[in-house]
Amino acid sequence: MTDPEAASRRIWLIRHGESESNAGLPTNGPGASPLTPLGRRQAERVAALFPSAPSLIVSSDFVRARETAAPTRARFPGVPYEEWPVEEFTYLGSLHGPNTTNEERRPYAEAYWKRSDPSHVDGGDGESFQDLISRARAMLDTLAARPEPGLIAVFSHGLFIRAAMWTLLTGITEPTSDQMRAFFRFIEGSRTPNGTIVELRPDLPDLFSVTFGIPTATPDPETVHEPQEANPAK
Repeated sequence: MTDPEAASRRIWLIRHGESESNAGLPTNGPGASPLTPLGRRQAERVAALFPSAPSLIVSSDFVRARETAAPTRARFPGVPYEEWPVEEFTYLGSLHGPNTTNEERRPYAEAYWKRSDPSHVDGGDGESFQDLISRARAMLDTLAARPEPGLIAVFSHGLFIRAAMWTLLTGITEPTSDQMRAFFRFIEGSRTPNGTIVELRPDLPDLFSVTFGIPTATPDPETVHEPQEANPAK
């Protein structure tokens, strides 16, 4: 790569801090779950990791992603902030009912992944797996086209981040049923705990190369919750 600005470009895909849903508490829909006290500490740690101001801060519009981005925005108040469609994979649709927990949604999630139909829409208004991969590719294309040099921070979600990683690593944009099953094996083997940073760097002829999870800090001694998206009852 000869363009020095492109060569200096980095993308941080940052999974939100621990949410009430991750902690096993009931939530009122996919986007409503706020951070726990541990999640807020994780968000502060993420903000402290930036060696200098990023050129752009991006977040999904889900509460837990916005709250995770908040300390970074407070540390760098002059940095532009945008909200993009980088929200979590909401494949359960209306089956993610109000005041339900991950454990209560687990049977629906297991049935969805067992079906392995990339075009299937669950719950009447869920997102298909094909839609998820298309949305991840759209984010990657948008990032590749952005003019800002340096670091862009994207506050997002576990399954969405791993979808972006998977489509970059495999080149798959229109997955088959077998490839959807392969993705599920991928997410089972590629944990992204709350507060994890996955770094992308420009890598021609591909869009980006992937650096797997950058640890944000020493975990809290009292507990570290496994990401609920690994058994994704979202």
